[in-house]
Amino acid sequence: MFTFPLADVRAVLTRGRIDAAANGGFRNPYYGLRPGAGEKPGLWLVGDEGVYLLSNGRLAEGQRPLVVYAAECSPKTNPDCWHYKRRHFGADDGIEFLDAAELDRLMAASADATHLRIVMDDAALSLTLIRR
Repeated sequence: MFTFPLADVRAVLTRGRIDAAANGGFRNPYYGLRPGAGEKPGLWLVGDEGVYLLSNGRLAEGQRPLVVYAAECSPKTNPDCWHYKRRHFGADDGIEFLDAAELDRLMAASADATHLRIVMDDAALSLTLIRR
């Protein structure tokens, strides 16, 4: 499982929207595999060197997106993050797109929640809001 403070989730979503407004829209959630499809607000859950959320607004040349690592899987804070990522995300690098509208609805429905918990298995990805 991967846990992110909701303040960080909101910051990534906001940054993506700001980048999109300044630079001509949103990046394709399918990393160009389906051009013109689904270019909408959201974020990516990325597993490579750790697991993190990444904003998807288009970026200016040389600009870097906002990245927020999962509490359990940051290379800066967990020396075992590579093994944790392999066990809970999979051995290969990967990306899952999370739609901003769905995240906004989920957060609005759970006003007292403080964290987003993401659980993955071979067949599904589940999002749950929790209070810590």
